[in-house]
Amino acid sequence: MPTSAAGSKPCYQIDSSKRPLGGRHRPFLPDFSRGFTLLELIVVIAIMALTTAGVSFAMRDSGEAALEREADRLAVLLDAARAQSRASGATVRWRVTPEGFVFDGLPVNSLPTGWLNAGVSAQPFTADGRAGNVLLLGPDPIIAAQQVELTLEGPPVRTLRLATDGLRPFTVVAP
Repeated sequence: MPTSAAGSKPCYQIDSSKRPLGGRHRPFLPDFSRGFTLLELIVVIAIMALTTAGVSFAMRDSGEAALEREADRLAVLLDAARAQSRASGATVRWRVTPEGFVFDGLPVNSLPTGWLNAGVSAQPFTADGRAGNVLLLGPDPIIAAQQVELTLEGPPVRTLRLATDGLRPFTVVAP
């Protein structure tokens, strides 16, 4: 009767009625010679593609994202100032200062007056592309077409442009 002790090799009981035709007995081992099915390969490729996409989105350029956040925030602030100007009937002007920007004609601290990120600068432009000092935001419901170019310092320098045709809200346009 076969016994097993610690450190000894396993002993297989060979049943002579179940021997293969060649006469040699093989213990049960998985058959890896078949390879992978097409479905398994597609699943692995899909997992790799999703992982690659996730990593590429996680490594997005932070400077570009910061400038886009600043542009979206400024567009909302400019439209809020236009709405307050129309509601109050007061003339509101937006101008750039060394510390950020100011809304002249609105009560103090009614809207934020600073950038979220350091290194952001802005330059107002008229509709024909001439540099200006201020944007006129109201009180008329239709204003002149205006633009603001936002620049984020640092290598590389990035720019975005906000624009309105005077009727629609400020939106980001191609620089």
